[in-house]
Amino acid sequence: MTTDHPDHPSPQVPPSADDTDQAPGSTRRRQLTPEQAAAMEEKIRKVEIAISLVLRIGVSVSVIVVAVGLGIMFAHHSPYTSITGSYSYSHLTSRATVFPHTFAELGKAIGAGEGRGVVVLGVLLLILTPILRVAVGVLSFLYEEDIPMAIVTLYVLAVLVGSFFLAGA
Repeated sequence: MTTDHPDHPSPQVPPSADDTDQAPGSTRRRQLTPEQAAAMEEKIRKVEIAISLVLRIGVSVSVIVVAVGLGIMFAHHSPYTSITGSYSYSHLTSRATVFPHTFAELGKAIGAGEGRGVVVLGVLLLILTPILRVAVGVLSFLYEEDIPMAIVTLYVLAVLVGSFFLAGA
């Protein structure tokens, strides 16, 4: 063994056939060349940027949609705008207040220009943002050629999507 630095010894063992060509299912990781390591680092950086953009854009769009919906609600229902007025905000948040509960009702509410439908759409977009992040995770693991993690992440995505639709049933 030779050392490049007295505090950090580094082995200078020539690569064997086992290090470069592995059998499928092998638990040993092959050593990457500096070029391969640099390429992998670049892939990881691109994936991190993509995931960051998905989360930032998803949250930003949902906040904008909720704000537009609230603006529409206040424009159509002027008593809501007066904080000191006689109108009760508990009426707005009570169970008797009708909000869209199905995709069909949501489509009708948005089509009619109702603010509450736009607000529900914004909340739906906010809920879908982490699900989209997991979908991007599946694609990123495929891009990085990490098939086992892609399969696990695909399973997580299936559970998330399944629970989303089962909750509405």
